[in-house]
Amino acid sequence: MEHDEELLSAWSKLDEHWRIPTSGVPLPSTPNYSIIRWIVSPLLRPIINTKLNGMHHIPRKGAVILAANHLSHVDPIMVIASARRPVRYLAKDAHFKSAGVRTLMSATGQIETKRSEGGNEALAKAADVLDAGAALGIFPEGTRSKRTEAPFLLPGKTGVARLAASYPHAVVVPIALLGTRNMMEPQRHKLPRPWRRVTMNTGKGVTWAEWLGHEHGGSMTPALIEEIAALEDHEIRQKLSAMYRKFTDQLMETLTALGAP
Repeated sequence: MEHDEELLSAWSKLDEHWRIPTSGVPLPSTPNYSIIRWIVSPLLRPIINTKLNGMHHIPRKGAVILAANHLSHVDPIMVIASARRPVRYLAKDAHFKSAGVRTLMSATGQIETKRSEGGNEALAKAADVLDAGAALGIFPEGTRSKRTEAPFLLPGKTGVARLAASYPHAVVVPIALLGTRNMMEPQRHKLPRPWRRVTMNTGKGVTWAEWLGHEHGGSMTPALIEEIAALEDHEIRQKLSAMYRKFTDQLMETLTALGAP
């Protein structure tokens, strides 16, 4: 425990290099979220063919990042419906144009983002979620995979690692979604086919604080971090970029091990 505190104390000295500032905008309230779950879940449960494994790995409280592979438009719906706690995704503004969809997105706490605002603004809004101790849904691939043959999983982008590093006590939970493209294939199916089997395999989560000093993770010690802090700014950025890439690559390997196609 003392070693962990020393490690995070050293990590905090690099704060200006890894801290993602929040947008300063409060999270939208979701007073109707529980009501929607109570009404919709019993109606969908008999007709949706799902198998959920490892759901106990999702913490019921505190900041958490739910990181899943992305094959279909129903992927976020499956995670939101199964997580047993409100999950907020960053959704592009196109999803908020229809009045009906906009009402549903707002009621479930989804956050509108605009491409014109750029990646830093999206990260800031994601930081808002974690700063509030809430659950953030994210697709590490950065976009839906359009591959037509396996393996479908794309290389991960390091945004998930940057968020984890900025909130080192947030639990990053890997989730492998199987069968969602068969349920609703983009450009082919206009509506979901709920009778198609979807499996959701959830793995054990890890925090950046745990990963940072683990021999199979960051392999960092307080002394090594102190050495990094003494480097020139561009050298520090290079070191952190390498750490983000390693964290992300290991996360993607975990998704593959969980069965992500």
